[in-house]
Amino acid sequence: MGIFDRLATLIKSNINDLISSAENPEKMLNQIIVDMRDQLVKAKQQVAAAIADEKRLRDQADEEKKQAADWMAKAELAVRQEKDDLARSALVRYQEHTAHAEQLEVTWQAHQAETEKLKASLRDLSDKIEEAKRKKNLLLARQRRAQAQKRIAETMSSMSEKSAFEAFARMEEKIATNERMIKASTEIDEEFSGDRLARDFKALERAHGAASADAQLIALKQKMGILPAPAAPEARQLGAGAASAEEIHAEVEEVHDEKRPG
Repeated sequence: MGIFDRLATLIKSNINDLISSAENPEKMLNQIIVDMRDQLVKAKQQVAAAIADEKRLRDQADEEKKQAADWMAKAELAVRQEKDDLARSALVRYQEHTAHAEQLEVTWQAHQAETEKLKASLRDLSDKIEEAKRKKNLLLARQRRAQAQKRIAETMSSMSEKSAFEAFARMEEKIATNERMIKASTEIDEEFSGDRLARDFKALERAHGAASADAQLIALKQKMGILPAPAAPEARQLGAGAASAEEIHAEVEEVHDEKRPG
C-alpha cells in the first residue's frame, strides 16, 4: 500500500468516526480539515524523503560515471606508458564502475517516476483540502437551513391550525368582555359617585351653549334676509311676556327644522 493509499484510509476512518459521533457539524467539519492538514504535513515529509532518496541515487550514479571516466583515463595513460598490466586492471575497474553507474541510472529513473507520482498526489491532496475548506461554509449553511426547517415542522406539528384559531377567538372574546366591563364600571362611577350638583350645572351649561348658538344662527339669518328682521323695541315691549316667548320658540323650532335632513 502506497503512502497516499494509507493516508486516504486513515482520513476516511477518522471522518467516519467523526460523522458517527458528531453533535456539532461545524466542529466536525473543522476537525476534518485539521486532520487533513495534519496528514498533508506527514505526506510532505514522506515525499521530501522520497525526493532526497532520488537525489542520492542521482549523485551515486554520477559518481560511478565519474569513477569510470577516471579509470578509463588511467588505462589510456598506462597504454601510453606501455604498461599493459596496469591498463588491463584500470579497464576492469572502468567496467565495474560503468556497470554500477548503469544499475544506479535504471534505479534512479524508476525512483524519479515514483517521486513525480508522489508529488502529483501531494498536489492533488492539497487541492482537495482547499476544496474542502471552500465547501465547509456551504455545508454549514445547508445544515443551518435544515435545522430551521426541522424546527418549523416541529412547531407546526405541535400546534394544529384549529387550536390556534380557537385560542385567538377566546382571547378576542376575553378582550371584548374586559372592554364591556370597563365601560359599565365607568358609567356606574359617573352615576353614583362624585359631585352630582356639579354634573347638573355642567349639563345646564351645555344646554345654555346650545341655546346661545341657536340665537346666533337666528341673528345671522335675519342679517342675511332669510328670516324677517327683529321687531322694533316698542313692539317688543307691547308684546312682551308669553307672546314674545312663543315667537322665540317658533324661530328656534324653525332653525331646528332647517338643520334636519330633508
